[in-house]
Amino acid sequence: MVLLLSNFIATSQNTLPGTPRLYTNNGHTTLLVDNRPFIILGGELGNSSASDTKYMAPIWPKLKKMHLNTLVAPVYWELMEPQEGKFNFSLLDDLVVNARKNHIKLVLLWFGIWKNSMSCYVPAWVKTDEARFPRARTLTGEAQEIITPFSANALAADEKAFNTLMRHIRQTDGKQHTVLMIQVENEIGMLPEARDHSAMANEAFGRPVPPMLTAYLNTHRNTLAPEIKKHWQDNGSKAAGTWEEVFGKSLATDELFMAWYFGVYANSVAKAGKAIYNIPMYVNAALNRPGKKPGEYPSAGPLPHVVDVWKAAAPDIDMLSPDFYNPDFKYWNDLYARTDNPLFIPEHRFEAGVDAKAFYAIGHYKAIGFSPFSIESTKKPGDEPIGKSYAIIDQLAPEIDKAKKTGSIDGVLLSKSTDSVQIQMGDYILTIAHDFALGWSPESKNPEWPLSGGIIIGLSEDEFYVGGTGIVITFKPTTVGERAGILNVDEGVFINGKWKANRRMNGDQDHQGRHLRIPVGEYAIQRIKLYKYK
Repeated sequence: MVLLLSNFIATSQNTLPGTPRLYTNNGHTTLLVDNRPFIILGGELGNSSASDTKYMAPIWPKLKKMHLNTLVAPVYWELMEPQEGKFNFSLLDDLVVNARKNHIKLVLLWFGIWKNSMSCYVPAWVKTDEARFPRARTLTGEAQEIITPFSANALAADEKAFNTLMRHIRQTDGKQHTVLMIQVENEIGMLPEARDHSAMANEAFGRPVPPMLTAYLNTHRNTLAPEIKKHWQDNGSKAAGTWEEVFGKSLATDELFMAWYFGVYANSVAKAGKAIYNIPMYVNAALNRPGKKPGEYPSAGPLPHVVDVWKAAAPDIDMLSPDFYNPDFKYWNDLYARTDNPLFIPEHRFEAGVDAKAFYAIGHYKAIGFSPFSIESTKKPGDEPIGKSYAIIDQLAPEIDKAKKTGSIDGVLLSKSTDSVQIQMGDYILTIAHDFALGWSPESKNPEWPLSGGIIIGLSEDEFYVGGTGIVITFKPTTVGERAGILNVDEGVFINGKWKANRRMNGDQDHQGRHLRIPVGEYAIQRIKLYKYK
């Protein structure tokens, strides 16, 4: 579909019945679609796959075999607006049609002014007009393949294209709700230096820190990220002054400065788009690595050490989300899962262990969803562990939603280095161990153990659902002097939301009443009923 910008008529009604939205209750946020809870069991396409409908054709069956309910896919500005003011939505329309045919939802990635820091997906008419769309520059004046965020022309063109996209989505999907959320830009960041040194950037750097930011710092002084708090307090917690007067002269200050203006830019794009069609929007971050200085990683994106700058600069962005290509899954999630920032993991390296991490993210952090990258690259989609995890989580979804409201849900992630954890739920202390910790199998002697994980849901004080892989759970009453017994444990499935018990597991499978076990390599749901004795 090719449309002229002049054909559109703006509307003030930006929210339709059942429109996807985020709802927070009891401190936990849920994505609602058609007014019903929805957990994103997703996969993100490789960057180029969605640019060719024929290339996508054999991918859809793969997604179904992996039990995905959501595809995370790019929308490319250069292909959507190849000539200024003339828009072609053919690729997007084909994507939506095929998603509906396969009963799959979409999260769209706006590859606008930046993708992985660079301006590589902007149209040719933007790339080649440096006078109108100036570049970021190094300290020595070298131009970069990065359109500067200080360009009013760049923002206006980006906003206009994004608004046109949102209007088209509203017109073609406002009732069906195939498109759930939008990512604004992609992995924003500054390279190869900590800040832009263009003339416009230098002029902004010499101005006072925006009062919105200093007011935010003062209001949130007790909860600020440690790095921001230190730079601010070490320089006297000033309420006004230039960037170097407020935060000191350092690369860290350069990054804070860029984080503010990247955040303001992304927020302007999101706010304008929401005025047309108000669905959730987020910005993703390329996580930095230990020991790297600002500029040696994509600096000033929505990273934890500058997250408060982003929160102040971008109030219309619903979530700041981590992309995982490094270890320390728990560490980074702890930083992103804040009361003002529900956790969504839109991109994770497609590797061993994502199956266990999906259980942990959704069970422990109550994540909006999970999504490995380059999901179409698998050669054996029916055998993918992530698909087996998704099949379990999909069955448990209604119970997960109920448990979030009561707080009776948790998740675990286990490895050889962290082979057991304890949680309290109902009247019991649960010790959840890695299956190999039993030492029963030859594989337990291996130097590396596969990640294992699960979701535990409390139904009452003494009854639980457990879904996962590679876990063993023992139970101890919270009352001193009492012991726990297993009344019964059943393996089963949910069919149309109703629990159907299959195998009774009261013999060898629960080690004659000692524990609940789901072995490594198996994916199951078990329901256990306990009793106490002395």
